[in-house]
Amino acid sequence: MRIGVIGAGQLGGTLARWCAESGHEVAVTSRHPERLRAEMDGGGAPLRVMPIPQAAAFGDVVIFSPNWSSAREAIDMTRDALADKVVIDATNPEPDGAPGPGGLAGIGMPGGLSGLETLIEWAPEAHWAKAFNTMSTEVLSRRRGHDPLLTEYVCTDQLDAREATVRIIRDLGFAPFYAGGPHAALLTETGGPLRMLEVDVQDATDALAEALVTLH
Repeated sequence: MRIGVIGAGQLGGTLARWCAESGHEVAVTSRHPERLRAEMDGGGAPLRVMPIPQAAAFGDVVIFSPNWSSAREAIDMTRDALADKVVIDATNPEPDGAPGPGGLAGIGMPGGLSGLETLIEWAPEAHWAKAFNTMSTEVLSRRRGHDPLLTEYVCTDQLDAREATVRIIRDLGFAPFYAGGPHAALLTETGGPLRMLEVDVQDATDALAEALVTLH
């Protein structure tokens, strides 16, 4: 699979390397591709380093992991390239603290939307899913491929996005677990009950059931 990774911070860079190690063709992006290319040299599995629009066009699937403050700009740069592609949102938004109806108390974007729902509004032609945003890279590195497998929650309402995201999660050594549609991403984002909750796969059903009580 060809995977474009938008955002080469700690999470994006780590996911890019792991995807390449898993046999995928990977292009990773940042605002400064030459600087990033120097950082990636000697890192093991080969990675292409491209400007943001080209990496979005390269991927059959795109992992979207810029800082939230840069997310709208990244969407504006890649909207056409993302159309009809699976895009995995690994961001954690910066809530405004005033969710509307249907939001969790104290978290969420304006109107009670999840960050994923906000991205869908910005780029509705993409096929969005949410994953890889609940744990730090330190936890992911420690738990990757070790039994019991660490749960990676997936939020989407599109079948192709769910299937592609599940495949990548498994390839990287984690256990995919479906948590619901785009609004359920509130559970996994900043301030949500599943955020930074390290859950073994056999406990995922109970953890999600408890978290869902807070979603209405």
